[in-house]
Amino acid sequence: MAKNVSLGSGSRNVSAKVEGRILTLTIDLDASFGRSASGKSTIVASTGGNKPLGEGTFIGLNVYKA
Repeated sequence: MAKNVSLGSGSRNVSAKVEGRILTLTIDLDASFGRSASGKSTIVASTGGNKPLGEGTFIGLNVYKA
């Protein structure tokens, strides 16, 4: 049975689910959340820092377009 994982309010355009020992991420690659802090890339998705997945496992994800 798949379990949706809450990545918290700081995450943008990314959802996660765990089924057994498999993590599946869903990201809309057409999304855009503006320029990065440096202005060199466009943010597509982010977990907004490291987020716990359970059992001592964490995820920290940034997806961007150069």
